Amino acid sequence: MADTLKPESAEQVREAVAWAAAEETPLEVVGSGSKRGYGRPIQTAHTLNLAALNGITLYEPDELVLSAGAGTPLADIRQALEARNQHLAFEPSDLGALYGEPAGSGTLGGLIATNLAGPRRIAAGAARDYFLGFSGVSGRGETFKSGGRVMKNVTGYDLSKLLCGSFGTLAAMTEVTLKVLPTPEKTRTLMVLGLDDATACTAMTRALGSSYEVSGAAYLPAKVARESEVSYVARAGGSVTALRLEGFGPSVEYRCEKLRELLNDLGPSEELHSHNSQSLWREIADLKPFVARPELAVWRLSVAPQAGPAVVAALLASLPEALYYVDWGGGLLWVGVAAQGDAGTAQVQAALRAPGNGAGGGHATLLRAPAELRAGLEVFQPMEAAKQALVARIKDGFDPRRVLNPGRMYAGV
Repeated sequence: MADTLKPESAEQVREAVAWAAAEETPLEVVGSGSKRGYGRPIQTAHTLNLAALNGITLYEPDELVLSAGAGTPLADIRQALEARNQHLAFEPSDLGALYGEPAGSGTLGGLIATNLAGPRRIAAGAARDYFLGFSGVSGRGETFKSGGRVMKNVTGYDLSKLLCGSFGTLAAMTEVTLKVLPTPEKTRTLMVLGLDDATACTAMTRALGSSYEVSGAAYLPAKVARESEVSYVARAGGSVTALRLEGFGPSVEYRCEKLRELLNDLGPSEELHSHNSQSLWREIADLKPFVARPELAVWRLSVAPQAGPAVVAALLASLPEALYYVDWGGGLLWVGVAAQGDAGTAQVQAALRAPGNGAGGGHATLLRAPAELRAGLEVFQPMEAAKQALVARIKDGFDPRRVLNPGRMYAGV
């Protein structure tokens, strides 16, 4: 069993990493460990647990900026923001339950390390777009920081963008600074009912191309919709194409009415108001259909939105029992398949090369599968040689002795 190091300060993190570098012994870097199942499994003799770096160190609601220790639970961040009617605009997914952990157990550092963003990504941007700065320790055992408290602080290299989504392979972050935004006054979701995949794609494209400022666009096939805990969705009697509008009350009401008129020729529609609307988008963001099916391997496919129906059709032709739904206006496909063999890797990669997907663009990530399967598979989209060399050079710069989460994303780095 791995020995766990639990530093209580940034200096103790530096000392721990410096020791590991000197001894050339790798460390598994974790916060709460809620996303250990995300990425390739790693075996280390020592775990660097950053959970004690906990607490909000700066919060200025008027300046829309928050700083906190990397081990701060996201539940604490959300509670502090909600008290001031603010939120994380990129709507991060809570993946705790997906991996069999308590809901809300993820940390701020883990959020940034995985660059998580939910349904509002299409309107508000990704986590990295709100990541203002950080303090951390490189794999050389050196303390460094980047960024600041304002978006325009770009002196030197913008290392924040590089670390966001690096899965702890470049540095152990000790403190994180984010931009926050006011919570919308009102939320309403227009549901267009009974559409097939292609027509749903048309509806989402038309809505997102309109002037009505849609902040979420998802498609739930009938099998997924009827399992929703939102009764209006579960009783829809077929598929649900969900389109979210947010903002000031009168504006939301007007835009929802106009959007309904715009899509009237595609199928019947209904509306969800604030509470039910928020519940539905939380289910979409937190991958609820797959939480209820722990036996499934879960894939995350990013494609051009217009290619979504062709990719889904190719997948279902070879994996007819696959469970799926669509987010980001057709550009993000969540797919569940049997967790056996190669967990559907061959079929997923073939679907990305489907004729309707243009030049075969997009990428796939195996978000959940048993460790023994992930150990032998490409969890992240394979890279061509030039990108592999670049990634290796970046790793050499930050962590030449390969002590921080080695192999978590790709073998050798």
